[in-house]
Amino acid sequence: MSKKIFADSILDDKVAFVTGGGTGITGGVARALAEAGASVALVSRKPEHVETAAARIIENGGKALPVTADVRHPEAVEKALMATVAHFGRIDIVVNGAAGNFLCAAEELSPNGFGTVVDIDLKGTFNVCRGAFAELKKNRGQILNISATLHYLGTPQQLHVSAAKAGVDALTRNLAVEWGRYGIRVNAVAPGPIEDTEGMQRLVPEPVKEKLRKRIPLGRFGLIADIENAAVFLCSDAANYINGAVLVVDGGHWLAANRLL
Repeated sequence: MSKKIFADSILDDKVAFVTGGGTGITGGVARALAEAGASVALVSRKPEHVETAAARIIENGGKALPVTADVRHPEAVEKALMATVAHFGRIDIVVNGAAGNFLCAAEELSPNGFGTVVDIDLKGTFNVCRGAFAELKKNRGQILNISATLHYLGTPQQLHVSAAKAGVDALTRNLAVEWGRYGIRVNAVAPGPIEDTEGMQRLVPEPVKEKLRKRIPLGRFGLIADIENAAVFLCSDAANYINGAVLVVDGGHWLAANRLL
């Protein structure tokens, strides 16, 4: 866990609904929101992930509820939202972090493989946003989508997730325009290479890592803690006039990605 930057009470009385909240980047975001005072519903299709994560939050003095749901299915999302409201009384913050990914060259990518990632990352994000709309409208709440930088310049073997995350960026901006009238803020965080994630270990071969690191102006890979801090900021009143932003957290990597080593 990162060094604390925000006060423990910055999100007091808020309730966050976090998909993919058991592991990885979004698991870190869920913990950070809880440490900032929010009650957190952790949502995953794998109960063991969210049960373990929720127990850790509770052990550390936070409030957490594990919920099992597959974001690809609107009816499952609706049940998860209802369970959260029944337990905590409201929903103020939605974080969309459920995602799928694997390495695959475009010419070898099957329609099913492409569609599965789009269903989870993009359609799943829409399902949760749409399902939570009434509750967020009532509470003048907010949405934080977890995007990526893969689609900014084109990333080999990542066509499927790049297409899905480009859609997430578009969804973020469109909902910000349409739902701003209800007091709903919609923003996104786009992480660059984050070193302490399972995806980094699985998707980036060791010989590539050093080349990748040299292309980052700040000279290091990101950490989950860097995304946690950005997420808490965007979910707090400190960002109450930020709407429709896709905040890139990558040490300047995408801006310098084509520079010569």
